[in-house]
Amino acid sequence: MATNALNQLIKLLTLEKIDENLYRGQSEATDWGRVYGGQVIAQSLSAAKQQVAADRDVHSFHSYFLRPGDPDHPIIFEVENNLDAGTISNRRVKAVQKGRPIFFMTCSFQVEMEGLDHGASMPAAPEPEGLPRDLEFTEDKILQAPEDWLPKFNAIRAIDFRSANRQDLPAAERTKAHRQLWMRPNGTLPHDPLIHQYVMAYASDFFFLATATQPHDLSFMTEDMRMATIDHSIWFHRPFDFNDWLLYDMDSPSASNGRGFVRGQIFDRQGRLVASTAQEGIMRIKR
Repeated sequence: MATNALNQLIKLLTLEKIDENLYRGQSEATDWGRVYGGQVIAQSLSAAKQQVAADRDVHSFHSYFLRPGDPDHPIIFEVENNLDAGTISNRRVKAVQKGRPIFFMTCSFQVEMEGLDHGASMPAAPEPEGLPRDLEFTEDKILQAPEDWLPKFNAIRAIDFRSANRQDLPAAERTKAHRQLWMRPNGTLPHDPLIHQYVMAYASDFFFLATATQPHDLSFMTEDMRMATIDHSIWFHRPFDFNDWLLYDMDSPSASNGRGFVRGQIFDRQGRLVASTAQEGIMRIKR
């Protein structure tokens, strides 16, 4: 059974078709004047899929965030058909508010095929059942968060995150640039693999960029820390059931020039690599 927060998220993924290649989406209500990036990602995937044949599933997307989204205004998603070939389709999505683009995504879809198969091994991690819910840990810290990050806390109500090597908030301990967390919806998703992909993509943005702050004795809760996603990509390798736990293993090989780079691997409980992620974002201390 879905929680109210999860039901609201699923509702947001149901876009209104307003023209042949145009869709209208709403946003989660926030008091902070920004739309959570994972929401725009999930809605863009939903818009693109509506312009693709049913036998083709998304296997990758690459996206750029241009401007903050305004939760008080609808987002218009314009889908452009770049390619329909033998087994591959490609779509470009532009998200627009108030006449200006706020986000671009290019995504690729493929017919299911047989072929070579190998995957990275799942790293060791504590089992999720023995870990506290991050919601219980962060609920009383929300008002301490920097304004840029407050919209992200809406996601923690729809998704059950359980950090295996969580950093105490707001003071972060010095660690390697590595983070692990388990995640699954706070409730039960419908038996629709598309919804599972959209909601996992939504969740993938939450703790990601903060991984790059850990070697610097900083966190996204640090006073005067400014962080914002520039780009975000996912490669979907295998089908998965997001009603069961997924392990999100993240690291940051580089931070320079005011930007942090992070990458991730997502595994199911059976140890299969189901997706890979990458992101770069602004990461600066206000002076």
